[in-house]
Amino acid sequence: MKALTLTAPNQFEYGEVPIPEIGEDEVLVAVRACGICGSDIHGMDGSTGRRIPPIIMGHEAAGEIVELGSAVRGWEKGQRITFDSTVYCGKCPSCRVGQVNLCPNRRVLGVSCSDYRRHGAFAEYLVVPQHILYALPDDLPFSHAAFAEPVSIALHAVSRLPLKTGDSAVVVGAGLIGLLVVQALKSRGAGTVIAVDLDTQRLELAQELGADATLLSGEGVPDQVKEILGNSDGADHALEVVGFGPTIQIAIACVKKGGNVCCVGNLKPEVPFPLQAVVTREISIFGSCASAGEYGEAIRSITQGKIRVQPLLSRVSKLKDGADWFARLYKNDEKLLKVVLEP
Repeated sequence: MKALTLTAPNQFEYGEVPIPEIGEDEVLVAVRACGICGSDIHGMDGSTGRRIPPIIMGHEAAGEIVELGSAVRGWEKGQRITFDSTVYCGKCPSCRVGQVNLCPNRRVLGVSCSDYRRHGAFAEYLVVPQHILYALPDDLPFSHAAFAEPVSIALHAVSRLPLKTGDSAVVVGAGLIGLLVVQALKSRGAGTVIAVDLDTQRLELAQELGADATLLSGEGVPDQVKEILGNSDGADHALEVVGFGPTIQIAIACVKKGGNVCCVGNLKPEVPFPLQAVVTREISIFGSCASAGEYGEAIRSITQGKIRVQPLLSRVSKLKDGADWFARLYKNDEKLLKVVLEP
């Protein structure tokens, strides 16, 4: 089969590799679409230590089942599916209570690190266990179904907060996940949602996708949030979708006393933290990692138009041209949001 393999930092090879063999509880998937994730872009230069070559990356994918393992039940050849980006065991204490994203045995598709190597979906075929599969409706394009993974991340981030209908929220960072978080908040019943970013084009898109107000990132954001909300304290919630010191500061400064901040972004492993402000204002901090069972809701949200992905789809291209698209996304000159590759 053909695959796009990261062979060295920032170097790809498109060529033949063996078709993976399936186990008794696994299925062979013909990949029809796979999105390039920001973690792939950040990881391909070796800086994160989670894309150690050689590795076939890719975990935002959808396709069709072409072969079934002997113990597979409830699935058929030709069925249109997507799958969780994380292969979890399903048996540990975390998995048994639904926290599959915290499974100590989890393996992320398309990731190779010091602990494991699990090839991903930038290939014609991929093997995955049946317990991470999700069926797709016939009328959902594969290029849209490939968004199920990032949409599930946005939904999970919102679910980490004690959000009530009508609550206000600030989303700091209007990249792809931030724009999906804006929509996830609205779909879950949030009231005023304010998007914050340095890029005016992304802020315009945030407003198109449901943000009630947008602000250019900077020191004056917390006061502007209070002005928009018409109070002297701040928003009920903030979601930080960058993972950078200054944006963490903004998110914490934007919420009211007793408010909640969800940390979604993961750009830096460590950031300066305003401990005193968190303690004296009794702010709750939540972390959000991947997703934990939100795929079904993600697929329904995309299909029903509650979360719009077409405005976020920058390009659909062929897998053979993947190296060029990776280089363009790495340079980030074109402000592309999501590129989907088709084998």
